[in-house]
Amino acid sequence: MRTALAGALLLGVFLAVTGAARVRVRRDTAVAVLRAAVQLVAVAVVIAWVFRHPGAAAAYLVVMVAVAGWTATRRVGLGTATAAPLTLAVLAGAATAVLPVVASGALAPGTPTLVPFAAQMIGGAMSATAVTGLRLRDDLRTGWDVVEGWLALGATGRQAVAEHARVAVGRALVPGIDQTRSAGLVTLPGAFVGLLLGGAGPAQAAQVQLLVLVGLLAAQAVAGVLTTTLLAGRLGRTRPGS
Repeated sequence: MRTALAGALLLGVFLAVTGAARVRVRRDTAVAVLRAAVQLVAVAVVIAWVFRHPGAAAAYLVVMVAVAGWTATRRVGLGTATAAPLTLAVLAGAATAVLPVVASGALAPGTPTLVPFAAQMIGGAMSATAVTGLRLRDDLRTGWDVVEGWLALGATGRQAVAEHARVAVGRALVPGIDQTRSAGLVTLPGAFVGLLLGGAGPAQAAQVQLLVLVGLLAAQAVAGVLTTTLLAGRLGRTRPGS
């Protein structure tokens, strides 16, 4: 009850501030919070079941990738035709971070360890894919004259949007870089705190959290660059939204 009350108060602050500033995200946020509440309860039950049935872990991660790809597709807003490339970007980013960890044995083997790590990598790749695609789309809408200039000089669509693509990826990576830089000084990352509360030593908690942070950087870099690579040809031919 107290948790619900605190959550309602925090949501009220958010809605009041954004409403006063006329920032049009109130409906999306309210829906997102309600979905999160329902989803977290449901996912807790599913994860508990997956931990008891390790063979289902792969199917669970596949569903996560599919949902992440669809979420990024909706956020970028370029139509369902981009769902496949954006989902591929999410998958490639997450796999790039997970496979070296599994191969090196850096984390203890087993579903309870690898599934949460993989889930964080999928989430990070999804965020990078969505932000990169959205930034690239918006930049091309406002700077299409530059793209047309390159096309007039004989550049390919991919070449014409190359500079916009680099900027989009760079912007998408800023939050992850800042999070890594400020870890322990400005923020206490969730995995670090969770391990400490679970009884792990500070050194072990720090090692795992560093692995998560570096993994997220790798996942987001691959996802962001692949997003621009897969969308460049399409976006270099027609102005987004035209």
